[in-house]
Amino acid sequence: MTKLLLNPASKVYLRGLERELGVSSNTVRLELNKLNEMHLIKVQVDPDNSKVKHYAVNTAHPMFSSLRGIIMQFVGLDQIIEQVIDKLGNVEKVYLTGDLAEGKDSPFVDLVLIGDVDKNYLYQLIQKAEGLIPQKKIRVAVYASQEQHSFLENFKGSYFHLLN
Repeated sequence: MTKLLLNPASKVYLRGLERELGVSSNTVRLELNKLNEMHLIKVQVDPDNSKVKHYAVNTAHPMFSSLRGIIMQFVGLDQIIEQVIDKLGNVEKVYLTGDLAEGKDSPFVDLVLIGDVDKNYLYQLIQKAEGLIPQKKIRVAVYASQEQHSFLENFKGSYFHLLN
């Protein structure tokens, strides 16, 4: 559920979750069915293979915003947004990358910032934010606005818009 709440555009499927979590497919199926019954996730049948079902978070669910907020707090992203991103001013877009973007727990919060950023001030803000979320280290890459296309074209891992 963390993966889906952090990145609402992501989709998961039974066998993929089975491998990721290291549990039986029956265990995963039971949990997916419970989440589906509560309408927290929705099932999407793969048009190329009707036997494969993909699961996505139901962003229209009344609890979506609250649950996403809890996950953002758990991961520390709320503090990063408040203490770093909101204070920089000239940030056009923020992408979450790395393990967290894939919904996996990680001691690192990997961010890509697009915009005109004072890097010295950025690193001061990061130090403050890391003091508030001691279980995480923040790693940041900064791209100028005109370099955004290069980042999107060349980045091979998972990422999603955190803010734009």
